[in-house]
This record gives sequence, structure tokens and C-alpha cells, in this order.
Amino acid sequence: MTKQPCELRHSVVLEVPFFDVDSMDIVWHGHYVKYLELARCAFLRAINYDYQIMKANGYGWPVVQMHLKYVRPAVFGQKIRIEAILKEYESCLKFDYVISDASSGKKLTKASSMQVAVCMATGETQYQTPSSWLQAVNHALTHGLKEEI
Repeated sequence: MTKQPCELRHSVVLEVPFFDVDSMDIVWHGHYVKYLELARCAFLRAINYDYQIMKANGYGWPVVQMHLKYVRPAVFGQKIRIEAILKEYESCLKFDYVISDASSGKKLTKASSMQVAVCMATGETQYQTPSSWLQAVNHALTHGLKEEI
């Protein structure tokens, strides 16, 4: 099967809360994973295929790989934009992310994650993504992402 080009992207903006920073007022490195998850969840809602729909279709999607490169620190009170870009969807869910300062656009962090489908009933890894997922992505590629309310 030929891989389809994919450039679906969605972003969220948040203000770094006090409880995410360390004594130096910078975001503790572990919180970046949470920020990626927030962007990924918003992306999934925007294609109308969130984790509840995945589960209803009988699949879990564990993260099997994640990479982060810290470029500049995010700090308390800073507004940051977390962009999730779907790069692969036919054999797995592969996202690239860019975290940047919301006002200047300066890059703070680059990241990627990969998830695979697992059948909830059997626990078996799926080497092709489920057709319900493919339909949701193809619909978004054709009709665009839905707006958040």
C-alpha cells in the first residue's frame, strides 16, 4: 500500500501555569509530554475521532515511541502554542509537534510520538490501523478539520 501524504495539523494555545514550573520558573521537562497530549487530544476531537470513539470501536492506542528536543525553556505565565501535525496514519499514528511562543513564534520544543492500535478484546497489536480511523482521517483530509467550540 502506498503511503498517502498527510499534512493535517491542529494547534492549541495555553498559558503555562504555576504548578508546571520548577524553582527556576521554567517548565519542568516532564510536563512537555502533557502538553503534547493536550494538542493530540484537540487534534483527535477536530477530526471527530477522540479516545472515547477509539475505545467504542474496540481499540486502544498506546504511545510506543516519543522524542523531544528542548530548544528554549517555557516559563511561568508564557502563552505557548502546541501544534500537532499528523505525519503517518496508515500503519500507526505518528505525530510531529512544535511548541512555540504564542506571540513571537520562537520555537521552544520539537517532538514526535508514535502510537499503534491494539485490539481491546484480544490485546493484539494491529499492523494496519482500523478502518474507522482511516475513514476519520480521510474525511478530514477531504473536508478539513472541524472547529473547536
